[in-house]
Amino acid sequence: MLVSVTERTKEIGIRKSLGAKRHNILTQFLLEAIVLCNVGGLIGILIGFLLGNMLSAMTNMQATIPFEWALFGMGFCTLVGVTFGMLPALKASRLSPIEALRYE
Repeated sequence: MLVSVTERTKEIGIRKSLGAKRHNILTQFLLEAIVLCNVGGLIGILIGFLLGNMLSAMTNMQATIPFEWALFGMGFCTLVGVTFGMLPALKASRLSPIEALRYE
């Protein structure tokens, strides 16, 4: 996410010069981090279900995957998104329009 903020400083500067508030930029980057982490978590859960079912089909063991653990995994992914998205989002929201447009 830090690389995303650095690469998109020009976009941030344009948004701020057009009147975007600090909380708008903060919300954009924070939601982006959360969505990215949740998509990764969802893919991981789907792969886990797939591998569990394949293992169950290949052996005589029955694979059970608790739904609560899938919810816990998604909650953890959200926590990771908030935790590691907060610093880049704060950095992006604090850029002044002139500073942001100066980067190339």
